[in-house]
Amino acid sequence: MKRLHARYPFLDSAREAVETAEVDLAELVLREDSAAVDRAVERVDAALAEDSVGQPHRRTRVELLSYPIARVLVSLVDEPMLQRKYAHAEAATARERFEADVDDDAELKSASGGRMTTERLLAEFDLADDVRSIDDDRYLVAVGPYLRLSGGLDGEEWRLATRALRDGEVPVDEAELRELLEAAIRERVADGLPLSVPEPIAEGLADAVERIEDSLADRELRHDFDAVVPSLFPPCVRALLERIDDGESLDEPGRFALTAFLTSLGMAPDAAADLAAGAADAGESVRYQAAHLGDEEDPGYAPPSCASMAEYGLCVDKDELCEEIDHPITYYDRRLDDADGADAAAAANE
Repeated sequence: MKRLHARYPFLDSAREAVETAEVDLAELVLREDSAAVDRAVERVDAALAEDSVGQPHRRTRVELLSYPIARVLVSLVDEPMLQRKYAHAEAATARERFEADVDDDAELKSASGGRMTTERLLAEFDLADDVRSIDDDRYLVAVGPYLRLSGGLDGEEWRLATRALRDGEVPVDEAELRELLEAAIRERVADGLPLSVPEPIAEGLADAVERIEDSLADRELRHDFDAVVPSLFPPCVRALLERIDDGESLDEPGRFALTAFLTSLGMAPDAAADLAAGAADAGESVRYQAAHLGDEEDPGYAPPSCASMAEYGLCVDKDELCEEIDHPITYYDRRLDDADGADAAAAANE
């Protein structure tokens, strides 16, 4: 197994290397001292904590095998938010390594089989014929691949209307090309998740899954939502809003639960206050508390879990999905995933 495969485990050649080695995944995960499983847990935990996959293992084989095991772990946890964060972390780490390979060329030329190039990465994603260099820092990208890869990127600068489209090609600079390649990696990593996992492997990874679920529960939840759709809120949050609409003033646990939920969606204090403006003092109370909980970039506190909402007497009108999840944000995340994008956008504007 090559160093290149360990550094870029999403490559087709990396997958083929694992298949050629005839690694029995079930046997591997059942070992009590499996370094690959431990490293896989580290990959997922680091994705939650720092948008990376952590420090690579000193052994190439362990590092490479930890990637497919990490994908299995993410699938077994079956949390859409975790799947997205994991794909983002793998892509961000790959970009960091790729930029080191390209920018620190002299050092890495001596590392046998470990160097990635722009040309090699373009070929990996069948983009070699769709991207051509103009000079050292400028490229032209065929409009089809550009639209596909930029579709999930934030910022007005990615809109086609802001680009000098000519003859079916879109101009980008070096940094923008790397952003598009990162999107391609993210797409590759996320492809197929969640996986269908055979029962023996699932049983062998039960302890590792529990470790990740504990880590997930202990961390503040951070979500990037494109739209706020009140109709998809969990029943407990909708009930709080209905109480406000009826002119009722919420007690401290209810006000905190509602405010923390709204700020976790990325809502600014004014927007959260507008949504909670039914009762005489509700809007101002929510605005004040939202301003002190954090900001749009870093909401300071995660909203209470389902268990805490039950303790506060706020868990009401439970539906079938409530039986499957343990946090209001997870409920909303699932509902957004289930909703068609156009329907969600329409609901947000109602």
